[in-house]
Amino acid sequence: MISLAVVLCLWLTLADCRWQGQRIRPSWVEGASQDFPPAQYLTGVGQADSRSAAEEQAYAAVSKIFKVEIDAQSKDWESYLVVEGRSHATHERRLALEKITRVSTDKVVENVRVLDAWFDAKNRQYYALAGMEKAPAESAFMERIRELDATIAAQVTEARHTPDKLARARNLKRAANNLVVREAYNTDLRVIRASGHGNPPGYRLADLMNELEQFLAGNLAVAVDLGGDQAEPVRRALIEGLTREGLSVAGSSRANDGRHGDGLRADLLVSGTIRMWPLDIRDPQFKYVRWCGDAVIEEVAAKRVIGAVSKGGREGHLTEREAVAKAVRVMQQEFSSDLAHSIAGYIYGDMELPSAAGTPAGCPRDERLEQSGAPHQ
Repeated sequence: MISLAVVLCLWLTLADCRWQGQRIRPSWVEGASQDFPPAQYLTGVGQADSRSAAEEQAYAAVSKIFKVEIDAQSKDWESYLVVEGRSHATHERRLALEKITRVSTDKVVENVRVLDAWFDAKNRQYYALAGMEKAPAESAFMERIRELDATIAAQVTEARHTPDKLARARNLKRAANNLVVREAYNTDLRVIRASGHGNPPGYRLADLMNELEQFLAGNLAVAVDLGGDQAEPVRRALIEGLTREGLSVAGSSRANDGRHGDGLRADLLVSGTIRMWPLDIRDPQFKYVRWCGDAVIEEVAAKRVIGAVSKGGREGHLTEREAVAKAVRVMQQEFSSDLAHSIAGYIYGDMELPSAAGTPAGCPRDERLEQSGAPHQ
């Protein structure tokens, strides 16, 4: 009587032989397979020198099918994500499409598994078949779409009924973000359905973005009041940055009723100081200047400081004039761009502004420190 150990040994040997090439070349290596028909499975094949690498390539082959569709759709989404500012120029405001693609890839991988594998002993190559069973994947995608539809509807309803300006802007923005994610799922749904059709959304992205744009243009404005050295080019850069973020700019000076020369009432006021001074550094080739910028963001109606941004740095060039010009460019790029992005992030609810108490002053307060050129950032 054959012992259990012998039977187990023979079974393991035969199993190893199946992987080591004794098995006939499966049909899926070259194309479709009756075991995994296209009507039921979405598949991808990987080939490599190791089994793990072959499986990774198979997963990537399936993900690529969805990524191609997502990339095609993203061009349409970007065309909708346009906010026109008051600078007579139209700027694209893009959502995080890379994140959307990543979300799509992650959810695809969740529904994909290795269906089969084969080793070509003659050519020493491993093959793997990864696939997604369409019916369960369709159910999972539809469930996520239903959840997003409910969230989007709630956000739009809240936006249209709340008297709070920030709450309205934030809910419209979040609804638009979720609608793009929803369309990513819907794109995947079209890929796995034989009909190629998805489930139409309850809202159009273009309509939500237009609604947000019109609301911001007439109801929520930011005033800019910067003073000090080289303040004007920095102020212009800040206004351009705010406009690119889809925000309206009310003006650059305070008024008793919160209104400015262009008739808009400011909801937020950005006030601050820009400073620049030469540094006495013994360098035979370069001249240096130090720059700093402090800005405070305030809610005008409540007269409440909601955040602060401070930056500072040092720039050098062959002449002091060229060093100053370089510092101005850096201030426009780093200080103004970061400030505009932070304000937009606060308005849209994407981030919190740095607190005034927790932000170090970019500009020194001690005259001796100014003379020494010690960094204060």
